Amino acid sequence: MKKDQETSYTGWSFIVAALLLWSGYMLSSHHTGEYLEIADFNAIGENVWYWIWMFRVHIFGWVIMGAALFALAALTAKKPYRVYTLSGIGVTIVGTFTIALGAAFYYSYGAWGVGQIEGNTVIENEVFIDKLTFTNHYATCLVRFGRIFSGVGLLILGFALVKWKIVQSWLGVLTMLLGLTAICVILFIHSNFEIYKPLFHVKVLWLVLMGVTLLRRGLQLEED
Repeated sequence: MKKDQETSYTGWSFIVAALLLWSGYMLSSHHTGEYLEIADFNAIGENVWYWIWMFRVHIFGWVIMGAALFALAALTAKKPYRVYTLSGIGVTIVGTFTIALGAAFYYSYGAWGVGQIEGNTVIENEVFIDKLTFTNHYATCLVRFGRIFSGVGLLILGFALVKWKIVQSWLGVLTMLLGLTAICVILFIHSNFEIYKPLFHVKVLWLVLMGVTLLRRGLQLEED
């Protein structure tokens, strides 16, 4: 078992990422839907700076999650499982930062739009929303691809965790199930923005469980 300063750093990174992601989301004064609407800007405008800071906390959680995964990759870059762990973690990291880029659109345009609609007529607001449609479609695709990339990565990583018992078997199985469920939701359920919300909370729980496991038990790693 490897349990030292490196595993402690990685474990705390997972936990901090979970806290930032979840607190930023849960404490936010408003959650946007798949497409921005005038009602979103009105709700954000009620306390715009508070909303901005909570969204910043949330986005920074994705960044710390990426750092935690990079640290886990460094710990598990050993034979015979490194091909699986590194590829799984790599795809998960790509998905994580793709989600962050998509979230940045809602953050930036959400705050910017508050000032843009101020004093507008109903028709002017409709024109403003229509102009956002193309960019909104692109951002929506970023979020969807980020979620499915993360799902594929977690599925591969979970397989490695189970096969080589790097962590407790149940945690490896949870990792695989989380990845597989994310893939299926994005591929087969049309209104996945709403359906996916519980998976976000499961992912936060997974981050906490990974962090606690690394802090308490470390990792079971084989020698080269």
